[in-house]
Amino acid sequence: MPELYQLALLGSPSDAQVSELEALVRTHVEMFNLQLGSEIGWMVRPPEFNPDQRKSSAALFFGGTNPPLANVASLLQRGVPVLPVPSDTTRVNAEIPEILRPLNCLGYNEGAGRVATALLECAGLLPRQRRVFVSYRRGEAREAALQLFDVLSARMFDVFLDTHGIPPAEDFQSTLWHRLCDSDVLVMLDTPNYFGSRWTEAEYGRALSKGISVLRVGWPGFTPSRRTATACRVDLASDEIEPATGRIADLALERICTHLEQVRSRSHAVRTVNLVSQLRNAIEAIDGQVIGVGPSKAVHVRLADGRAVVVYPTVGVPTSSTLHDASLVSPGQKVAVVYDHVGLDPKWQGHLDWLGDHVASAKWVKAAETAWQFADWQS
Repeated sequence: MPELYQLALLGSPSDAQVSELEALVRTHVEMFNLQLGSEIGWMVRPPEFNPDQRKSSAALFFGGTNPPLANVASLLQRGVPVLPVPSDTTRVNAEIPEILRPLNCLGYNEGAGRVATALLECAGLLPRQRRVFVSYRRGEAREAALQLFDVLSARMFDVFLDTHGIPPAEDFQSTLWHRLCDSDVLVMLDTPNYFGSRWTEAEYGRALSKGISVLRVGWPGFTPSRRTATACRVDLASDEIEPATGRIADLALERICTHLEQVRSRSHAVRTVNLVSQLRNAIEAIDGQVIGVGPSKAVHVRLADGRAVVVYPTVGVPTSSTLHDASLVSPGQKVAVVYDHVGLDPKWQGHLDWLGDHVASAKWVKAAETAWQFADWQS
């Protein structure tokens, strides 16, 4: 499998810190059947770090006495998360270069585990961030869908399948669209009559409208629709599906998992870049400035009047924990959580509005209203 994620240790990490973090990250990604140094790019003290914007990436910057800056300014401009790591948070001014001081810093004295988790979170490599939606016709691919649910769940994906993910008495349609909005990838089981259903057709179209990547798993023996031309694809051979049961062969399942990991990394990276780019355009339109992206993908912004705001662009569905975590990571700072409200369950949107009215430490901002809201920022 090619390199899918790109991580780097910049500045002046000690050999002991490198070893400790490498062991923690290696153990963590092995849960996903990924290998450090293979699918997970791992660069230590590189002269420059130039990650591919189509791959999820993040970097730690270790301070010290005149640590090498490499191309940190370029990374900040591109929106690549850079997490400043002093030996202790009381040593920020002494160890962290001025260009990185506006970002929230993680003291290494708080534990290597916390630092490693922050790095993995920025790259989208925590289990709760690995969300996929399986779209299929029940009459044609039910057994294959159940197989994929089990196989992908074993690889620490949070898999939505309609027969498993909607509790009794819930509004089926609203919950369906809500979960689709919270997914990185739509896994489309493209059987001959996939587009013959209103629901699967809408799932496919709405995934595209939200910028969610599609992995097409194509059944043999028919010509796929031209609508799927832009989707990533895995084509199944006739001997890879059992005629009697409709189950997919083990080697084909392995191939699907490999392609899904590739598509998921690209989807997470592109959606994040797009959100940050939209935020940058909105802030610059009102004469503000984006300083850079730090821990938890927090975007540090300076408004036209000089006020600083920490903005958390949220890919997928925001929760009360999103607001809580944003407030904890940025104590004493003005905080906003930017999210795309299109497709969210109306009851959930009402819950978010209620939270926004009762939590003073942070505000919700709909992505479509970013410039409008920040032009008259009251806090």
